[in-house]
Amino acid sequence: MSEAVLDASALIAYLKSEPGGPAIATILPKSVISSVNLTEVVTKMIDEGLSPGQVKEIFTETSVATVSFDEQQAFAAGELRASTRALGLSLGDRACLGLARLLGVPALTADRKWSHLDIGVEVRQIRD
Repeated sequence: MSEAVLDASALIAYLKSEPGGPAIATILPKSVISSVNLTEVVTKMIDEGLSPGQVKEIFTETSVATVSFDEQQAFAAGELRASTRALGLSLGDRACLGLARLLGVPALTADRKWSHLDIGVEVRQIRD
């Protein structure tokens, strides 16, 4: 049973030892990430000069389980559009929040604008 859903920003903070990243270390083995958010992480790391093989190796070492983006999640993310449009949340943001809602667990993020959401999902900021 997972205890949290990681946003791409949370996993990137951990991988790059950014502020808030060390707090993620303790919850990694009990966390999941949407395949949509993993795509964001992979893209960011490749943009920063890592090879796909290096990214795969680093991600494998995290022990974070990936949840494939399926039809149920597509509807969950799509349904969040109306209530998150004013904040400009992306598909990736809504994929994370939709998965957290489906699993009934908090979403962990470094994205401050999520603090203003009232969508039935507990949002935990990883940075003070």
